[in-house]
Amino acid sequence: MMDGIYLINIAGDAIREVLENRRIIDRDKLLQEHPELRRETATFVTLELNHNLRGCIGSLVARRSLLDDIVANAKAAAFEDPRFLPLSRAEFDSPVFHIEISLLSEPRQLYYESIDELYGRIRPGIDGVILKHGVHQATYLPQVWEQLSHVEDFFSSLCQKAGMSGSCLRQHPEIYTYEVKKITK
Repeated sequence: MMDGIYLINIAGDAIREVLENRRIIDRDKLLQEHPELRRETATFVTLELNHNLRGCIGSLVARRSLLDDIVANAKAAAFEDPRFLPLSRAEFDSPVFHIEISLLSEPRQLYYESIDELYGRIRPGIDGVILKHGVHQATYLPQVWEQLSHVEDFFSSLCQKAGMSGSCLRQHPEIYTYEVKKITK
């Protein structure tokens, strides 16, 4: 059984493959040595530079192997997050650059009758939340509770992230929750 640091190293190698324009990851060897990498798993890869977000891309539903999901999400977080310019080699090599991986549980729909009931059923710091309404969708990992600790602020910001008004809960969007296993180095 591999430890979480091994997964961080895979994400780092995936980013290095793009920065160095060469193949580093031996997929077949990794899958041979660590069969658990074959298991379909949804992940998010979060990049931070000096404790500031530098990229975050992930999957909400498990549709590919743990290995493939980490590799794809690491590359996307580094080079395709539309909020940031592509990651530079200097940023990647910086001692204040960090990679975090979140392994997601399967999302479960949370049924609620009122906003107050929703607020009462959410577990700040534990629940990641997916908000869906029509063509609008957004998610926050449980780690976001560290910055938005009040449930009202959390949901207002999540509504805005989804491209809706901060009071979108009045429209009774679908809410799904999930938990994560967070891996950091």
